[in-house]
Amino acid sequence: MKPKIAVHKFASCDGCQLAFLNAGEDLLTLAGMVDIIHFTEAGPIDEETEVDIAFVEGSITTPADCNRIQRIRKNSRYLLTIGACATAGGLQALRNFANAKEWVASVYAAPEYIQSLATSTPIREHVKVDLELWGCPVSAKQVLRAVHDLLFGVTPKVELDKVCMECKRQRHVCVMVSKNIPCMGPVTRTGCGAICPQVGRGCYACFGPAENSNTGAMGVWLQGLGLMPEAIAKRFLFINSEAPEFRAAGTQWKSK
Repeated sequence: MKPKIAVHKFASCDGCQLAFLNAGEDLLTLAGMVDIIHFTEAGPIDEETEVDIAFVEGSITTPADCNRIQRIRKNSRYLLTIGACATAGGLQALRNFANAKEWVASVYAAPEYIQSLATSTPIREHVKVDLELWGCPVSAKQVLRAVHDLLFGVTPKVELDKVCMECKRQRHVCVMVSKNIPCMGPVTRTGCGAICPQVGRGCYACFGPAENSNTGAMGVWLQGLGLMPEAIAKRFLFINSEAPEFRAAGTQWKSK
């Protein structure tokens, strides 16, 4: 009997689920190795069946989400979160720094009918997570490698190198040094292939904090490039604002 996998969606843009679909022929190879039981984006719908591997995209933003993630965890041997929303709250976690009720009231004529939590939180704050795959979005390579490793009893390798290392490997000229462009590469883990620096743009920290991220020095460097404290705070409190390292650094600069 082939292992069973499921892909679940919470508050997100579906971009990380598309990483599966964009895998092309590799997805067909994967489908030959496993039974895809639940994957609404691709067709199969069976959320309550027990599976060997459950992928979760998106953050927890409603009371119903809190209950559903508990059921998913109970029915899964391994639970993997994919993307910035599931691992660090995503863009919707920006509500955590504002008055969520005021936001809802400013958008909806009858806010009392909106069932939404005051915060948007990563999956790990609600259930045990066996592996986090960072990125906005994750890459198909990340996802397929994780599935392959788990199926063969190998602990998946987590990429912790900084984007700066990827730039050096690809011989890209540093945009901070050569053009004084603010770039989060020194504190961000690679995984995207250094897409932004290779076209002369600064990194936006899509893949979250790298190992041993010196956020203190990063903030001072950004200040030296002319950014005001509020702008520096926004660099950290962006896509991965609920990553502990980024939240701490961003909150510190926000208070200045």
